[in-house]
Amino acid sequence: MALVAVSIINVALPSIEKGLGASSTGLQWVLSGYSLTFGIVLVAAGRAGDLLGRERLFIAGVAVFGIFSLLAALAPTILVLNISRAFMGIGAGLMNPQTTGIIQQHYRGPERARAFGMFGAVVGVAVAIGPVLGGTIINIFPEGVGWRWTMGINVPLSIISIILALMWLPKTPRAQAVKHDLDPVGALLLGAAVLLFMLPFMMASDNRATWWFAPVGVILGIAWLAWEQHYRYSGRSPMVNLSLFRIRTFTLGSAMITVFFAGTTTIWVLIAQFVQNGAGESALVAGMVGLPSAVVSIYTSYIGGKLVVKHGRWLVVTGLLLNITGLCLAVWAAFAIVNGAPVWVLSLAVLPIGFGAGWITSPNQTLTLREVPTNHGGTAGGIMQTGQRIGTSVGTAAVTGLYFSHISSGHDVAFLWGYSLIALFMVLALCIALIDAVKGRGQDTV
Repeated sequence: MALVAVSIINVALPSIEKGLGASSTGLQWVLSGYSLTFGIVLVAAGRAGDLLGRERLFIAGVAVFGIFSLLAALAPTILVLNISRAFMGIGAGLMNPQTTGIIQQHYRGPERARAFGMFGAVVGVAVAIGPVLGGTIINIFPEGVGWRWTMGINVPLSIISIILALMWLPKTPRAQAVKHDLDPVGALLLGAAVLLFMLPFMMASDNRATWWFAPVGVILGIAWLAWEQHYRYSGRSPMVNLSLFRIRTFTLGSAMITVFFAGTTTIWVLIAQFVQNGAGESALVAGMVGLPSAVVSIYTSYIGGKLVVKHGRWLVVTGLLLNITGLCLAVWAAFAIVNGAPVWVLSLAVLPIGFGAGWITSPNQTLTLREVPTNHGGTAGGIMQTGQRIGTSVGTAAVTGLYFSHISSGHDVAFLWGYSLIALFMVLALCIALIDAVKGRGQDTV
């Protein structure tokens, strides 16, 4: 639900604009408000889950997500919609770190790798169905109603998720759950740092003055690090034990996935733009172009959980090389389409990206978290996902900005520039993965 909520809204924006009379700024906040609040609460939510019980935080997150999905579906104005989407992001941020924390807590070795493989397959399903589901729902319902169901569908899914969580998730003993030190100052400092750093990348196109927020965010990030050290030396338990970053696999794996997300998120954004505006196809066709690649990623994520046991970090390296290959083929396909080739050439060209994605995300989670103590599993998962959100905001701003700045030269040329920057992010991620693989030679298996 949390990932579909990101992708499904893209195809709903034109309907929201008509239905609520939203301005371009209002529509921008429909997209960015969710991502901002999602990223702000991840680490604190992971920490809270580690201390208070991951199943409790998971259920609370799903409940918040479902309640505000209903309010978003019923929103009478763009302001109410944006507030509701922001709270949906908080719900998503509460539940997501608990997923990796629960897997970290209850599985070991090959079983953990397979569990993360299944988790990756679920991510692949979300990526695959988001745009297609959104386009289908909007086409089925009358104009002005369809976009509401793209969020209203979360309500029954949330209820089902809560029921299954109550039935299936192991309960944390209350005696254990009450012993906690949530480090509220650390949580506020980190949340403010992430907010101020991400904000310019989402708003600078409308207001360049917001770039001043970024250095303030960096300063607050440094202040947060100093506070966490002080908190630890005072004998308290900080929100994030900075000794986690002494674990090579965790530090390099978190850095790699942050850089990877700076590139991978915009792959499909540019394809949607190119297919609709460059090739003149519908939003549904744009969603279908990426469907085969997403379906392939479901399969490779699942088998990646098995392959990572034997190949370790080298599987991630292989996935990144496949991604870079797919990017090169996609650029070739874009120029071919402009010169008369059918749009489905692009669908075939990006298949290596689907193969590669399945061998990057879930294997990386397995390898990055394998040496993290289980009592820090939710916190570590929150750190990883915060990096992904920051990478997504930075990469989206940089890549789309570069793409639109070259659109006057032709959609194929703009596509080339955008994908060149994505490839640069992928090469940097590859370098980080290679460093980890070489340093872990002989021991980099699960």
